[in-house]
Amino acid sequence: MKHLTLRQWIGYSGFVLVFLLTAAVAVWRGDILRAALDPQIPFQTYRPPPAPDYAQPSAWALLDARVQGSGAANVFFVHSTTFDGGRDWNGAIGDKKADAYLERVVLPNYAGPFARAGAVSAPRYRQASLYTRLTLRDDAREARAFAYDDILSAFDVWLGRHPTGPFVLAGVEQGADLLDRLIRERIAPDPVLRSRMVAAYLMDAIIAVENLPADTPPCADRRQIHCVVAWSQVGAPDDAAAHRRLRRATVWDERGQFVDLAGRRPVCVNPVTGGTGEARVPARLHRGATNATGLEWGARPALMAREVETQCRDGLLRHSWPDLESFKERGSWADRRKARPYNLFYGDIEEDVAERLAVYAARAG
Repeated sequence: MKHLTLRQWIGYSGFVLVFLLTAAVAVWRGDILRAALDPQIPFQTYRPPPAPDYAQPSAWALLDARVQGSGAANVFFVHSTTFDGGRDWNGAIGDKKADAYLERVVLPNYAGPFARAGAVSAPRYRQASLYTRLTLRDDAREARAFAYDDILSAFDVWLGRHPTGPFVLAGVEQGADLLDRLIRERIAPDPVLRSRMVAAYLMDAIIAVENLPADTPPCADRRQIHCVVAWSQVGAPDDAAAHRRLRRATVWDERGQFVDLAGRRPVCVNPVTGGTGEARVPARLHRGATNATGLEWGARPALMAREVETQCRDGLLRHSWPDLESFKERGSWADRRKARPYNLFYGDIEEDVAERLAVYAARAG
């Protein structure tokens, strides 16, 4: 048997090492990337970025932004996670990468459906990082709760600009979580604010039914106002994803802390019907999905209607997938773990808020 030379041993060993490293990265890539976003410091000893000054226009991604022909309402929109993480638990105001994702992806897809309702305002805030949504550690929960104070401050400044008239609350993912607490602690106890709130749209978030006050319940249908439209969406055939979503879900407790969902019933208001019914809703009633990424504010995207079948099932909105290139998964590993870079229910939300505003106006007289 021929013996290998030293050079051959080195060559074969290098090949095996490269193969093993490549296999390891393929298997543990998610863990490696997730670990890179870990701040590696307890939240209790972490120094957060400076607080925003909501008296300054720079603290707002949108401030009373209107499009031609918009209605008389005012909309307070709280955006989803756009800051990946790394050294910080919470993103600084003015982070260029996070702001670019907000303006390119989140605002066109998720604030866009409310543009025709009236003047839209969206505060920048010290959002919890993407990492906090990938782990159930106490540090991550504290970072997520920390962001609430910014939203409360922004809301009070915004109310000072709009002391009367109807308003709409809208938030997606992390933003919806924060509005959930705002409704309970700021809106529900105040009868004047309750009467002015046409509806709250808490998109792609798990909200516990028991957390919603009796005076701001889930919307039963589109004729109801002063209520909450909330859902968390999962593909219809993906039962494993649905199980993971419920198992890892956290909600607010009465002390203002995030705790496990732990058997609480989630709110599911179907955005296609605007109500809590659990019947399967055929695709022919779907009013339009879109991928508005990259559009300037105020540009209305083309809608693809009759594409998505929906059903509220076990507290989640189960839906079919449109077989269109615009809705394929793409982007970086981190971006694929944020709110989807398109909106399957853009047209449905747009019509829902228009109908509820019409009901509000008719009752106001």
